[in-house]
Amino acid sequence: MVKSFNFGIVFGIAATAAALWFVPAVDQHREPSIVAVEANGGNRETFHVNLPDDRIVAHGGGAAAVPAELHWPASAVLAGVEAEVFKLRDAHDVVVGLASRLAGPGDATGSVLEWSLHLPARGTVYAVMQPGAPTGDYREGVLRAGTREFAKLEGRVLERYVPDVAADGGRIELTTVLVGVEEPEA
Repeated sequence: MVKSFNFGIVFGIAATAAALWFVPAVDQHREPSIVAVEANGGNRETFHVNLPDDRIVAHGGGAAAVPAELHWPASAVLAGVEAEVFKLRDAHDVVVGLASRLAGPGDATGSVLEWSLHLPARGTVYAVMQPGAPTGDYREGVLRAGTREFAKLEGRVLERYVPDVAADGGRIELTTVLVGVEEPEA
């Protein structure tokens, strides 16, 4: 009786392992990256956010909170801070990740504007942008940190707002221009 029970446990574990090997439990789809090669050997990749459709969460700046029931903490540290989370789309208008934008008053040197682009299959890009509001031009920032695929890269991130006169909104274009970091020889 004990031998039959032990055989059943071992057989059940083996059958489960075989089933998981041949029939994947999770089959995640990865959208192919749309990358252009720069003259300096770097990569250029453009993402965008359609406004207001791709806005998931927003608060601050005197605008109404999205969603309406969002309660912003009443902390002095968060006074003047704006936070937004967006769906991030590639050049084919396919959602490939999330983007978050933080803006705040900063310190004596000026305001702070930061973007985090999270691409689940690839990693995260964290960029600090120049303060001020460009008119039709790109706002430039620098890649401060990255994870996984972006961990050993450096470069810049460009932001541009493109208004849509036909509708109430527009789009935010985010372009990454990244190149690999040369490692010192030992």
